[in-house]
This record gives sequence, C-alpha cells and structure tokens, in this order.
Amino acid sequence: MEPKKPLEEVKKYNPYEKPKKKKEPKDPIDFKKYWKLIVGLVVAFALLLIVLTSVYVVKENEYRVVRQFGEVVKIQEEPGIKMKIPFVQSVTTLPNYQMTYDVSEAEINTKDKKRIIIDNYAVWHVVNPLDLISNAGTIVNAESRMEEFIYSVVRTELGQLNYEEIINDENSSRGSLNDSVTAKVNELLEKDQYGIQVLDVRMKRTDLPEENEQSVYTRMISERDSTAQDYLSQGDAKKREIEAQADREAQEVIATARKEAALIQAEGESEAAIIYNESFSKDPEFYELYRSLESYKKTIGDDTVIILPSDSPYADILSGNFE
Repeated sequence: MEPKKPLEEVKKYNPYEKPKKKKEPKDPIDFKKYWKLIVGLVVAFALLLIVLTSVYVVKENEYRVVRQFGEVVKIQEEPGIKMKIPFVQSVTTLPNYQMTYDVSEAEINTKDKKRIIIDNYAVWHVVNPLDLISNAGTIVNAESRMEEFIYSVVRTELGQLNYEEIINDENSSRGSLNDSVTAKVNELLEKDQYGIQVLDVRMKRTDLPEENEQSVYTRMISERDSTAQDYLSQGDAKKREIEAQADREAQEVIATARKEAALIQAEGESEAAIIYNESFSKDPEFYELYRSLESYKKTIGDDTVIILPSDSPYADILSGNFE
C-alpha cells in the first residue's frame, strides 16, 4: 500500500473555483528602442548631481567655511546662494551669533588664605573664523581655552581681595570686577589669536565650602546684631537730644510768657494807680474812708480782737459814726 499524504498536501476540490490559465511566455524587452531615453536620464541625473554638489546656501548668523583638500580657501559671511567646485571643495558651518557658555565651578583662595567656590558664565561670539580654525580647531576647543583664561583671571582678581570683602556686599570692592575680567580674558584670547571675543563675564553664584558656612553665618549674625545695637544706641541718643531740646524750648516759652505777663500786670497796676489817684484826688475824704475800709478787710477777721480808744476815728467808723 502507498503511504497516505498529509492532509495539508491533499488538494481540496472546489467546484466554484475557475481553472487557471496557463501563462504565455513574454517577448524579451528591446533596450535598443529606449537607449536615447536612458542616456538622457543619466545625463540629467549627472547634471542635477553636479548642481546640487556645487551650490550651497549661507544663512543669517552663520559662517560658511569652504575647504579644498582640507585647506580653508574661502569664508562666506554674507547670506545668499554660493557656488563651489563639486567633489573637490567641502563646506562646513560656524556660528555667527552670541553664545552663552557656563563656566565650570571652581575653588579659589582669597587674599587672607580662605577658600571660596565661584560659578561664572560668559557671553561670547566668533569674530575671526580663520584664526579659530587655525589655532583652536573647533568650537569646543575654543570654549575650553576661554574657560581656562576666565578661571585664571578670576582667580587672580579675587585672590587680591579679602574673604570678608567678597562675601559682604555692603563692604565689597568688586564693583568693576566683571568688566576687568572681561577685558583681561579678551587680551589673552587676542594674544593667542583664537578668533573669538568675550562680550561679558558674570559671576552667577558665590558659595562657601561646607566646613566654612557655619562660621560665616555665625559671624554674619554677630555683625548684624552689632549693627542693630548701634542703630538702637543712636536712636536712644537722638531721642534724649530731642527731649532735651523740647524741654529747653518749653522753659524758654514759659519764661517769656511769665515775663510778658509780669510786664502786662505792671502796666495794669500802673494805670490803675493813676486812675485811683485821679479819682481820689477829687474827694480826699472819700479816699480816706475807702482806705480805712480796705484796711478793715485786711485786719479784721472772724476771731479778731481790736482795742481802740473811744475817740479814735477808726473806732468812729466801725461804730458807724461818719460825722
């Protein structure tokens, strides 16, 4: 007996399936008829390739460096479409805009031999691409050299200041430090012809080593307490001065008022005496009687005992005898 075929190899009969037609052999393609079209396409592709490899675009804020066999032959700065020799010359790009570089943190020693950690950043740009390529090679190398110069200059500048002058803003002498560092870094870059220029160097942060922080904070608190005490002492002294001045002015005002009151009173008494004299001179007897009555007010009280002779005029008045 013949072995049975696997089920997947058994062809199932489908009554609805149409029988397949046998493929007829095709005639071979005659390339001779299309040779002109093929040659035209090849030539067009070659011309397009040549045009694409010989044209490049210079954008805003960039330098285009044209090299021939590795040597720089041209640097394009003006924006637009430019031409180069295809397959011989190559084009690279350098930035022509301001860039920011974050300088690594560094630890320096101050004039009084104390340590401090500084963190700077720099704003810079490329001014001479040919010098940059010749002496630095790449942007990364130029930034590395710039960072070394910044660290060196900042270390020198801050090394001439005391620790207290750096951390205490009120007594700091760092007013023109940023400008001074920027100028000196540019001198070093220009001397070595790295083709870059630093526009500004700024100190972002000034930190202290951990072992020095607590002592500095304690010293700062002590200084602030001392300053506050000075302010309080000055305030108390000013208060006493103002109070003394006010008391002195008050005494002067009171004395002046009393003097003016005494003068006014004296003038009034003088005028009263004149009026009394004029009035009493018209009737001397009435004046004597008035004086006697006034004397009674001063001499006679509730418990006053007066012994007078019976023929005394004073007694006559007291007894009501006015004849």
